Order: sequence, then C-alpha cells, then structure tokens
Amino acid sequence: MIRKTTFALLVFITSQISHAQFQYPSTPEHPVVDDYFGTKITDSYRWIEDMKNPEVQKWFKDQGDYTNSVIKKISGRDALFNRMKEMQTLGGDTYSYVQQYGENYYYTKKKKEESIDKLFIRKGLNGTEVLILDPNTYKKDATITNFTISPDQKKLAVTLSQDGAEVCDLRIMDLESKTFLEDNLTPVWSEFSFTFTPDSKGITYTKMSTNDSKSDNFLKNMKSLLHTIGSNPETDKILASKENNPNLNLLSEQFPDITFSDNYTYIILEIGSTKSEILAFYAPYSELSNPKINWKPLIKYEDEITSYQIIGDQFFFLSHKNAPNYKIGLTDIKNPTINNAKIVIPEGNKILRRIQKTKNFIYYTLSDGIVQDKYQINPKTLESKTIALPKGSNGGYALNSRENDNLLFFNNGWITPSTTYYFDGGSGRLEKSKQFISSGNYPDFSKQYVVKEIEVPSHDGVMVPLSIIYPKNIKMDGSAPCYISGYGAYGSSRTPYYIGDDFMALLEQNTVIAFAHVRGGGEKGANWHKGGQKATKPNTWKDFIACSEYLIKEKYTSAAKLIGNGASMGGVLIGRAITERPDLFRVALIEVGDTNIIRSEITPNGPNQIPEIGTLKNETDTKYLLEMDAQSKVKKGEKYPAVLVHTGINDARVDSWIPGKFAAILQNYNSSERPILLHVNYANGHFSNDLDVTYNDSADMFAFALWQVGNSKFQIAE
Repeated sequence: MIRKTTFALLVFITSQISHAQFQYPSTPEHPVVDDYFGTKITDSYRWIEDMKNPEVQKWFKDQGDYTNSVIKKISGRDALFNRMKEMQTLGGDTYSYVQQYGENYYYTKKKKEESIDKLFIRKGLNGTEVLILDPNTYKKDATITNFTISPDQKKLAVTLSQDGAEVCDLRIMDLESKTFLEDNLTPVWSEFSFTFTPDSKGITYTKMSTNDSKSDNFLKNMKSLLHTIGSNPETDKILASKENNPNLNLLSEQFPDITFSDNYTYIILEIGSTKSEILAFYAPYSELSNPKINWKPLIKYEDEITSYQIIGDQFFFLSHKNAPNYKIGLTDIKNPTINNAKIVIPEGNKILRRIQKTKNFIYYTLSDGIVQDKYQINPKTLESKTIALPKGSNGGYALNSRENDNLLFFNNGWITPSTTYYFDGGSGRLEKSKQFISSGNYPDFSKQYVVKEIEVPSHDGVMVPLSIIYPKNIKMDGSAPCYISGYGAYGSSRTPYYIGDDFMALLEQNTVIAFAHVRGGGEKGANWHKGGQKATKPNTWKDFIACSEYLIKEKYTSAAKLIGNGASMGGVLIGRAITERPDLFRVALIEVGDTNIIRSEITPNGPNQIPEIGTLKNETDTKYLLEMDAQSKVKKGEKYPAVLVHTGINDARVDSWIPGKFAAILQNYNSSERPILLHVNYANGHFSNDLDVTYNDSADMFAFALWQVGNSKFQIAE
C-alpha cells in the first residue's frame, strides 16, 4: 500500500556551483511524499513525469540544448566521431538477417559509407545483388527492423520504424513490382513475430492496442491476429487475446505471439514477458480456420524452459529445472510430458545455451561464459557431435529452417571483427563464407591491444568474471582512463562480440575498456541470474563495485580516471554504484537507465518488469525495490562524479522522465565541481538502427568522459 502526500509549498532551487561553472536550466522542486509500507520517500521531481505538459517539454528541451552547448565545445569531440566513421569504412559492408528461399538469398546490408540497412536479393550465392527496399523511400528516418518472405516468394513482409521508436508499421510488398500493397498492419512492436500462412494468402501478427507511448494502455492488451492479404485490417481474425481467451488467464501486460511449426502441423502461441522462462500453448494447424482456436497447454512456467525446437512431432527443449547449468530434454508434442521427458543432453560443468534447428538437425551451445562451442544433434539417433569452429564466441542462425540445413556461424572476439562461416548440416561442410562477409580492411588489433579474461572476488567472496581490454603500451601506474560497463538483468549474458568501431576509437585514446559480468546476468547459468534478482539484486552493483576496485588496485586505472557505465536495466547497476560509492568513479555515463525503480511500475513497460524485480503491491518486494532505487539514494551535499545521463525522447522501454528526474536531483544536490548533464536525443528511442545517430551519441559520451578524466585532447578552453 502506498500513500501519497503533496506539499503545498513549492520550493525553487537554482544551480549554485559548484554550480557557478555550469548554469543548468532551473529545476523547481515540488515535494511529494510517498509511504511505502511505512517507509516514507520524498520525491521532489514528480512533476517531470508529465511528459505531455508544455512546461516539462520545455524543461527537456532546455536541458538538451544546454548539454549540447557544453559538449560541442569539447575539443576532439568531432574528431572522435570522424574516427568512428573512418573505422566503419575500414570494416566495409555489413550483412544481417540473411534468409534463403530456394536458390534466392534475401538480406539487409549496410554499406560502409552509409548509416542504415537496406534490403536486397541475390539470386544464387554468386548472383547479382538487387535492391528491394531503401527504408528512406518509405519514410524519412525510417529503418528496417525485421522481414520475412512468403513461401511462394511473391511477397515481402517488413516492419519499419522511425526516429528510433520501436513501434512499427508492418507492410506487405509485391516483390515483382517492388511496391507496397494497401495492407498496413499497425501498430506492431519491433520484436514481435509475423508469419505467412503456407498458401501465402495470409499473415499472423501481434497488434498493439495503441502507438501512443505515453498512454496507460501502451504495451498492454495486445492481440494476435490473422490478416487475409488484401482485406480490411479491421476485419482481422483474433487468434489470441486477454479479452477473447479468458481461459488463458493472460495479464494485460503479457503479449501473445503466434508462430507455426516448420512443417505447418501446429500453431504455437507464446505468451511473452520479461521472464526468461516460456509460457506456451499449441493447437493443430487445421484449427486456424475455426471461429476460435482451442489452445492446449504446451509449456508452463514451472517447467523452467527457456528455449525449444520442434522437428516433426519431436519436441526438444532447454530447461534449468533442477539443472542450473541447463539440460536438453525430448518429448512428443502430440502428448507432451515435460516432467517425464527423455534427457538428451544432461547438465554438465559448462552452461548449455540456446538451442536452434535446421530442417533435419538440432543445435546447441556449450559455454564457460566466454568460449562458446557449437554442437549438432541428430534427431533420429540423438547422437551429438562438435562443429569444428575456431575457439572463441560462436553464434549463428539457420538460413531457412523449413527448407534446408544451411546455417551461418559467426566467430567473434572483443577486438576481432566477426568471421562468417557457412555450414551445411547435412554434409557437415564448414567453410568461410565468401558472400556474406565484411569486405573491410581492419588491421590486426591483437598487435595493439591485450584481452584478459579473469575473475574477481566480490563482497561476499563469489568470483565475478571480468573482461579487460587495453592498449599494450599503457603504463600500469593508475594513470590510464578506464571505461567499465555492466548490466546484470534478465539472465542476459554479454559474451565476446566485436566491441564496435566507436569503442575501438575509445581504445585509441589510451583507454582501458572492461566488462563486468555481474550477477543478474546469465554467464554462469540460472543461479547467476537468480543471484541478482529481487532480494539479491544488490549483488549486481556490489559485483560492479568489486570489479572497479580491482582495476584500481591492479593499477589499470585510478578513481580519478574511472568511467562507469550502465544502460537500460543497467541503470540500477550504475545508479546504485555511484550513490553507494560516489568516491569510486570520476565519471558515470547512464544510458536510458532505469534509475527510479519505485516509479517505473506505473509506466507502460513497468508491469512487464515485475517477474524480474518485483512489485510495489507486495510489501516484501517493495523492500527490495526501495534498495534498487537510485534516485531516492541521492544525498543533498554529496560530492558525485561527473555524470552524463542520456535519454531518447522516443524511448518506450524506459520513459524519458526517469533519466530526466535523476539528472535533476543530481544537479540540485551535487556539491562537487563536476558537471551533471542531461543528453536528450530527439532522433532516438531506447536505441537506434541508424549508425550515425549511434556514433553521435557515443562521440558525445566519450568526449565528455575523456574531458572529465583530463585527456588533453578533450578540453574546453577557459
């Protein structure tokens, strides 16, 4: 139970500097007191939550303009951006979402001199490349988020977003004429599935109830629909929804997502949320023509299944039930009995990761948190064998799991641009791809930089993996800047993957880069995730602090040179790290961070986070949420690091007022001489698919950080 009291007195605080050097736009305090089961919290910035208020909109504009006015004065900022673009051209063209239909290959490609992906077709592996879609011809600043091809290869379905927003239009194109049909299925979310029916005459998709990210109904009460191509979308048939299927007991914040088994024998309904574990139902494909589908249970949350694949009637699944390092089981989908399933791959010392499939084979990954090895299972014999990929972090995907056994695998390292391998699952042929590879000319970065994988004892003695990347010529005397980043949520693992041209440009500034694989992630299996949830969430930022202290102790850097970073749910990590140990960091870079956990539940995306962090409706959960909340831990008069808080104004995952409020309280409460800036990007959401937008954000952040740690190339003239 939460009780709220509003003070009648309006208190206005202007920047004082410490604030003399930085004349921030004035931010008034309108104190509101909330009672969280007996714990009273004062929130003086509640008014900023009203993003439709012209006063709030002006405040964000003033803050963003002020930040831009400061950052544009930093010498070296533009040179840093230009270096990122130069590195991009060294990398050459990049390919994504390669799909094979018959002998035709469809894919998106970002040319080395361009900032967005375009969609192409190549007839045969060595055929001529033909442009299908430039998203900027659809709408200005539009980007492609996903696509699929109809079974008869006459139609393309593609989702397109604008200005970094994840709300998309789902459009259908006639491939022969390369023109869009009148069908416009909107709004849809960028990560939802959409699948053509086998006759290519219909498509299933999940429709959002509104595209207004400020609406209370945003990301709630969605419907899975069947659209007959050429018909009015208003007549689309409901396949699953909270209202239409009360027997499914859907929550308003859960979203139904429809796919088909690869042989079109079954319809699969997954109930999406932030839980790693899957809830799913199924029905025979024949029921698609019925007025209402009779959904049968397939996977329950208590099965603790995180991934599955279907070959014929064989149902393979990955589960951590009584197996923290995961196991692979097998049952018959005609009569699924998960508890009595045959265990095909038992739990071992390494972590079993995501399972995949091609037409005739199952694939899985074994990981020690860093090195990832790929294996193939023959469903007929259940025999398993290793795929002879080079040592490293190996990922990949099937080119068309319905039609063939072809995959692309990617061998990655932190400073090693991805090497693409073509694998024929039937013959076992593995070879470097000659087609879908970067045509760039990167130098051998291993000659310039060192990569170390170590483990660091945390506050409770638990060993935390830490990846460290640094120039070979740095002095181990604490004089080098160090950028350390962490996340720690949803069981998500950060395995080695080329850090990108923007981070390579940061490395060139004689900077150490480190990634702390803190609890809450999945690097060490299901227990690693559970070790950073709800009651144990403090481990997330305490692990991060321990890794930061290690870097200082071993003289990779010093507190005067340490740059901490967290993004999204990693806002809990970095927000609590600098409020618990403000002395430890010189700079904090907070990207679209959830720093106001005790208020985020009221946002459209908030209820979706309850499985991960808990709910304010529960007294015990509330105690944990109060501990996670960074904003309420900011102390008046404390000396905080220099902080750059970033928000994308179109962010639908972490509402802009959350980072905005954190910047406001830090500006008003900080007593150090260090700047607190709010970076507001109006061409962005939670992230951007436009590389120029991404590089501009990175250049701003890195220039700010390097300025604050004293790099002579990044200074503001007095």
